[in-house]
Amino acid sequence: MNVAIVGAGYAGMAAGIALAEAGAQVTVYEAGAVPGGRARRVEAHGVTLDNGVHIMLGAYRDTLALMRKVGVAPERALLRLPLDWDIHRTFRFSAAPLPAPLHLAVGLMRVEGAPWRERWSAAKLLGAVRRTGFTLEHDVCVAELLRQYGQGDAFVRNLWEPLCLAALNTPLHEASAQAFLNVVRDGLDAGRDASEVLLARDDLSALLPEPAARYIRDRQGEVRLLDPVRGVEHVDGRFRITASAHAAEYSHVICATSPHHVTALLGALPGMANVKSAVEALRYEPIYTIYLRYDPAVQLPKPMLGLSGRTAQWLFDRGPISGQHGLIAGIISAGGAHIGLTHEALAQRVHEDVAHVAGNLPPPAWSQVIAEKRATFACTVGVQRPAQRTPLPGLLLAGDYTAGEYPGTLESAVRSGLACARAVLA
Repeated sequence: MNVAIVGAGYAGMAAGIALAEAGAQVTVYEAGAVPGGRARRVEAHGVTLDNGVHIMLGAYRDTLALMRKVGVAPERALLRLPLDWDIHRTFRFSAAPLPAPLHLAVGLMRVEGAPWRERWSAAKLLGAVRRTGFTLEHDVCVAELLRQYGQGDAFVRNLWEPLCLAALNTPLHEASAQAFLNVVRDGLDAGRDASEVLLARDDLSALLPEPAARYIRDRQGEVRLLDPVRGVEHVDGRFRITASAHAAEYSHVICATSPHHVTALLGALPGMANVKSAVEALRYEPIYTIYLRYDPAVQLPKPMLGLSGRTAQWLFDRGPISGQHGLIAGIISAGGAHIGLTHEALAQRVHEDVAHVAGNLPPPAWSQVIAEKRATFACTVGVQRPAQRTPLPGLLLAGDYTAGEYPGTLESAVRSGLACARAVLA
């Protein structure tokens, strides 16, 4: 058994760890110079950044377990914050220091910025979906689910909609309520530890993909950076991989690239017509990350702060998170009017957002806008996500877009990679 993994993102490296641990011969091909895929380190203005701020939760049990397996201590590598949903000067919801589900029930009753009747309606919603096991008989959009349970404007605008955008990266009127409830079940309702927010102190490549590469190499595997795969052929029951600097045959292939690369790479293989159609039917949503460099004395009231009615949806202060004092990141999930702005205009808008929180500020020393135009698949009602197993024996798909309970998150990517590894080993 020898396995080729195409793509060194979180999905591909999760598969590589599991296979290498089991003794399989693993070769990972990666087109870029840095592993991580859509969650990787980038360099700009002489500073180490990430291509997007990824929020993890205490519920990311598989991602955290893999970090420990490859020698990364989550206690050191992640800043762990209790659930404190703070929309600046508008709304605040904090979990109470009580066992589940009381931590949410009491937290909802103490919400700031919403009338009592809305707090009670939100508690009733959680109680109702808890009784159903967070399972809908028929999926609807999140907006319809909230309407059915009589959610008030303050909660929709300041909790449910920002949570939907942050978790599903899909607007309320399109987002799958079932996927949303899966996130609420495991991320909010499972306990205080599960609902805690985890922010990477290290860059996203150092958090898992680079230690994973060392783990694979230590077990006689290969991780070939800057070696993009040009073609995949299936001959006599085996797969021939042709890359820019390497060609070899394998018993199995796990394609862990972004979905929009899948059809070009695998579409001509036998039996892949339905897989190709499913992947081509996916839609995508963007995420914009805007970095602004200020004087090191500039800081936000909290490491993570939400905004209402502004351009940025969330601001992150990299000082307390990673020691990059004076570096502020603004995040905008899903589409919107901001897409039509130039990067300079968008940076100016987010600068105004920071000044709204931190007071009058001079312009930043520099700005960097990172636009991931296809950051995640659109997690809509009825979306058909391809399975990890394909009709061609030995060929599997890994990625946050493949079949699973969660939307396009790091945990979803990791789980897909582990599922592919289990299928190979079986």
